[in-house]
Amino acid sequence: MRISLGPIQYYWPAEQIKSFYYQLRGKVELIYLGETVCGRRREMGPAEWVGLGKELAEEGHEVVLSALGLVEARSEAAQVKRLCENGDFMVEANDFTAISFLEANKTPFVAGPSLNIYSGRALREMQKLGARRWVPPVELPGQGLRQVLSEFAELSEDPMETEVYAYGRMPLAFSARCFTARHYGLGKDDCDFVCKNHPEGLGVVTRAGESFLTINGIQAQSFGCLNLLPALTDMKQMGVSAVRLSPRPVDMTEVVEAFRAGINGEDVQLTEPDPGMQCDGYWWGQPGCGSRAVENYQAET
Repeated sequence: MRISLGPIQYYWPAEQIKSFYYQLRGKVELIYLGETVCGRRREMGPAEWVGLGKELAEEGHEVVLSALGLVEARSEAAQVKRLCENGDFMVEANDFTAISFLEANKTPFVAGPSLNIYSGRALREMQKLGARRWVPPVELPGQGLRQVLSEFAELSEDPMETEVYAYGRMPLAFSARCFTARHYGLGKDDCDFVCKNHPEGLGVVTRAGESFLTINGIQAQSFGCLNLLPALTDMKQMGVSAVRLSPRPVDMTEVVEAFRAGINGEDVQLTEPDPGMQCDGYWWGQPGCGSRAVENYQAET
């Protein structure tokens, strides 16, 4: 089982982006690069992502370029098209705009988590379009994933890699409206790029004072941080080939080392300083904001 670094979901300066990936050189096998949330975020363009990818590939990493999850304008479609025609790296398709370009050129791709694949039949159809690896939706329970893979195995003799989103704030939905700009009383097209003020999104609290979601531009995320370290044994039994760690503006070295140890069969724990920041409920078929790991810890103590 390999470890991947997913695409950065937040609006970070270019130097911070480069520094983040360089700090983790040699520590993971797979690296995803690219803007997946907002087409207005152009701190780095397709050519710059490809250039960074080439540097990381020379270090021995497998590099994948990730495309936007919501394409709303012709300029964004053109941006996705350039990414799909880069000629150097596989692309992660996060909506069917990218898939249309990739299928037309008969280019293999990674089917991203926002494509919402919930059955073996859907996965088989995606494979026919050119998918060679897929990332299940974050809300798909572990038992549901087992069923999808079982159904797919009956429909296809060709292999398909499965990569599970295992760490980081979960991407839940995209909207045509920019939540962060609205929070500041700004229009989407005149947002002043206020997302830069929130390197890990902006937390949303209910009127009752309970943590609810995180807003990140046009994206809604979980408030808590997903942590599927306790589920690695289940994933191995299913044949999951990679676990995805979503970048956060913290030292990710500890996270990578914990998952590496877990993959190697070591008994290791990785918890947030604030238990309310940890969640894994979806995997166990429970509300996504819940955490079996925290519940077990509280029961033991």
